[in-house]
Amino acid sequence: MMNMLRRLDATGYPLLLARLIVGLIFLMYGIEKVSDPIAFLKSIKNYDLLPLEPSWFINSIAVILPFTEIICALALLSGIGLRSAAAVTSVMLLAFTPAVYLLGSSLVGTTPEFDTLCNVVADCGCGSGAIPICQKLLENCGLILLSLWATFSGSSKFRGGLGGGDS
Repeated sequence: MMNMLRRLDATGYPLLLARLIVGLIFLMYGIEKVSDPIAFLKSIKNYDLLPLEPSWFINSIAVILPFTEIICALALLSGIGLRSAAAVTSVMLLAFTPAVYLLGSSLVGTTPEFDTLCNVVADCGCGSGAIPICQKLLENCGLILLSLWATFSGSSKFRGGLGGGDS
C-alpha cells in the first residue's frame, strides 16, 4: 500500500490537485471574509472561544486571519512557498475543525430541528454561509487530508509553480 502511495505521489498529480483545491477554497473564503469583516468578527464571537477583552485581540484576529488565508491560497496556487503555506493551512484547519464541532454541539437541542449534530445548520464564519455542521466537518476533514498531502508530498513535480522545481 505504501509503495503504491509513493508511486502515485511521484506523479505529482495528487500534489497539484491538493494545491488547487485547498488554494481555491482558501482564496474564496479569505476574500469573503475581507469583503465583510464585521460579519466575520461576529462569527468569531459566536464561537465563544476567544476572550472579548481586550477588544484589540479579537479584532486583530478578524483582520489578520483572512489575509493569512489569502496569502496561503496564493502560495498554494503559485507553488511558491508551497510547503510552508500547506503547513499553515493544515494548522488552521486542525484548529478550525474542532471549533466547528464545538459550535455545532452547542446548538444541538436549542431548537426542535437541531435534535442531532447533523441536523444543525449554522454559519461557521468560514465564508460558505450557513450549512449543515456535519457537511462542514466532512469538508474540513477532506481539506485537512489534502493540505497535509501538500505539506508532506515527496513529489518534485508541480512545485515552485506549475512548471515544477522545488520550494
